[in-house]
Amino acid sequence: MGSHSAVLLQVFIVLCLVVFQRSAVKVDADLNTTLTVDASDSSGSPIPDTLLGIFFEEINHAGAGGLWAELVSNRGFEAGGPNTPSNIDPWAIIGNVSYINVETDRTSLFDRNKIALRLEVLCDTTGDNICPTGGVGVYNPGFWGMNIEQGKKYKVVFYVRSTGSINLLVSFTGSNGLGNLASAEITGSASDVSNWTKVETILEAKATDHNARLQLTTTTKGVIWLDQVSAMPQDTYKGHGFRSDLFGMLANMKPRFIRFPGGCFVEGEWLRNAFRWKESVGPWEERPGHFGDVWMYWTDDGLGYFEFLQLAEDLGAAPIWVFNNGISHQDQVDTTAVLPFVQEALDGIEFARGDATSKWGSLRASMGHPEPFDLKYVAVGNEDCNKKNYRGNYLKFYSAIRSAYPDIQIISNCDASSQPLNHPADLYDYHLYTNAKDMFSRATAFDRTSRSGPKAFVSEYAVTGSDAGTGSLKAALAEAGFLIGLERNSDVVHMISYAPLFVNTNDRRWNPDAIVFNSYQFYGTPSYWVQLFFSESSGATLLKASLQSTLSNSLVASAITWKNPVDGNNYIRIKVVNFNVNAVDLHISFNGLDPNTVQLSGSTKTVLTSSSLTDENSFSQPKKVVPIQSLLQSVGREVNVVVPPYSFTSFDFLKQSTNLEIIRTDSSSRASI
Repeated sequence: MGSHSAVLLQVFIVLCLVVFQRSAVKVDADLNTTLTVDASDSSGSPIPDTLLGIFFEEINHAGAGGLWAELVSNRGFEAGGPNTPSNIDPWAIIGNVSYINVETDRTSLFDRNKIALRLEVLCDTTGDNICPTGGVGVYNPGFWGMNIEQGKKYKVVFYVRSTGSINLLVSFTGSNGLGNLASAEITGSASDVSNWTKVETILEAKATDHNARLQLTTTTKGVIWLDQVSAMPQDTYKGHGFRSDLFGMLANMKPRFIRFPGGCFVEGEWLRNAFRWKESVGPWEERPGHFGDVWMYWTDDGLGYFEFLQLAEDLGAAPIWVFNNGISHQDQVDTTAVLPFVQEALDGIEFARGDATSKWGSLRASMGHPEPFDLKYVAVGNEDCNKKNYRGNYLKFYSAIRSAYPDIQIISNCDASSQPLNHPADLYDYHLYTNAKDMFSRATAFDRTSRSGPKAFVSEYAVTGSDAGTGSLKAALAEAGFLIGLERNSDVVHMISYAPLFVNTNDRRWNPDAIVFNSYQFYGTPSYWVQLFFSESSGATLLKASLQSTLSNSLVASAITWKNPVDGNNYIRIKVVNFNVNAVDLHISFNGLDPNTVQLSGSTKTVLTSSSLTDENSFSQPKKVVPIQSLLQSVGREVNVVVPPYSFTSFDFLKQSTNLEIIRTDSSSRASI
């Protein structure tokens, strides 16, 4: 009985396996796909060197309280406006009114920012009104807490004057004022500080607190004025003021350009609050700062025009300066009155490119950069194409810039992907914010775009809304499909950048974003990691590739050849987005390759996927959705691979170096490489 049962069980298992295999073959047959790649040296077309870059806008406290490492918020007490007494937020008073009176006045040393802080200290170390332990004064919590780390040094600078001698304690403490993380005592006689005096000190932290604050306190009776209080970490990138960890995230993207400083930040809700480059250069103490009325927060403009140009240079990226063209969200200058804005743009170009002896070039030189910056791209406004005065204003800018700087590439706000422009331009802006399904479908958006005329600059794109969350896998995969389409159309699409770039989690003005941070933590969203798949595309060679599949609505692919600058090796990279619930058996066929050209050793597969389309990264799980690299198991002119469901996969095939014969066009001479 037991033996007969065992035989029946074996037969049953075999029958089940046969049925299962037939079912599996049927599914696989439906999902079989072939990608044919012409890998011959003569078939490819060059991809622009500028294809992938970044767009930096002052939004979500991306700069102030983010990439710009200044720890003090409202360092010049100007955020409360020009009238006094004014609000000094986020500064706060240490001590009650029986010990100290604090208010602003207009006695600053600096003409462009006249507000200073007056502290009337009523208590003392002796007498009837003894100051409390720890003294009285003011503190600044920075941008939702200052990150103070043990062993690191911080440069504190401020301006002070007084009616008498001073004895100030400058210190970093915990958020509640307890715990001395680092401190220095500043003393001076009445004659030392009777006029405004600059004070500098270096504080070295003896403990770590990610939510610290800066305090200036005293126990000496008298009147003290403070102004332009700054605290900067001493480990910024190259000492240029950029937060090193966030700079590293940008550098890893290998951007070929950086578009700055906006965005709507450039326009302003009203022109009076638009970013003006002349007010953001020169010594930091003299910059007036301004209220960004689109994203609704104050910036001291420590991260100004000069710093953006420096950032581009540090990243090895081409700067793309976006300037105001006399148009904001709510008001605009008539074309007959736009010439002051045109002159401001010309002056800004001279600041970047002018000789060190020129008016504005000499200011740049005085800031420590005597050599010109490599500014070759400018954008006339942002998203202003449909505004009444845009075309008239644009033509004024175009004529003046083309005459003075004929090599500069000028970017129009008007989309020419489906119809020609009615004005001259070198490039045109294309912005796309949409849901995941529509984003993925836009992979073919430029297939029918005219190949003549200005080139496309896809300067802002992202999946938004419920599909995106605060940075989902679903959004990233749809964007990857869109990017593959742009790469395949790189003869007409010359530049691409995602938006927004940064978000401080304490001030989310926009979702999603590429890089998320707080005072001490950071991570990349899946959309950030998608962009890294394309970091080698700039300057690479696009190969002809044909996809035969029944899954044309959910599968896209591209092929490039690129050279690794580190090891000098050449690779064929196949990128595939599977926006489908099922895995796909992909057959890759290479034409034009000699046998054994592709090497198994050094060939890799990189996959971005996760267990759910809604999965996101976070501070607690910063690498929940990140690319995973592994070695390929087989290579050759014919390769079979499996593309996981809902995934973005990159296959890098290492090409063996060979001596190739290139036949010249006259066919009578030959050259070997």
